[in-house]
Amino acid sequence: MTPPRRERRDPGLQPERTRLAWRRTTLSSTVVAVLAAKAALQDTNTAVGVAACAVACLLWLCFLALAHRRIRTLALAGPAGPARLTPRHAGAAAACTLALALCAVALVF
Repeated sequence: MTPPRRERRDPGLQPERTRLAWRRTTLSSTVVAVLAAKAALQDTNTAVGVAACAVACLLWLCFLALAHRRIRTLALAGPAGPARLTPRHAGAAAACTLALALCAVALVF
C-alpha cells in the first residue's frame, strides 16, 4: 500500500502568517499600553501608578522595535525563507510581554 501523497507547502504562507501574528501581538500590546496610561491618569496620580505607566510605555516601545525588526525581516526574505528568530530576540519579546502584563496587574491593584 502506498502512503498518501503530500501536497507541497507554499513557502510564502508561513512567513505571512507569522508576520500577521507579530502585527496582532503589537496591536494587543498597544491596547495594553493605552489602557495603562488611561488608568494611571484617571486614578489619583500615585507614584506607583505613574511609574507603572512609564514602564509600560517603555516596554511597549521596546516590543514595537522588536516586532518591527522581525516584520521587516519576514517581508524582505528571499526564496530561501526568512532567517530564524534568534533566542536573544525571542527572549526579549517574551520578557517585554511578561513585564507589560505585570505592569497591567500593578495598575489594576
